[in-house]
Amino acid sequence: MARSLVDEPDSVTVTSFEEDDGTLVIEVSASGSEVGKLIGRGGRTINAIRSVVRAAAVKREQRILVDVVDPE
Repeated sequence: MARSLVDEPDSVTVTSFEEDDGTLVIEVSASGSEVGKLIGRGGRTINAIRSVVRAAAVKREQRILVDVVDPE
């Protein structure tokens, strides 16, 4: 989903890991100019992505967090 929001889809990387408490953390990173497109004006885009992921997490009875991280 994140790759379809940016002009350079190859600059987007998505990694995930599970924390000790069972929470699945999904980290999305992109090149500097693309991060703004992932976040959106006022955070609307990333909040919409989080809402969709949260709905899927409820169905799986799991806690999932989505973070946008600096690629460095």
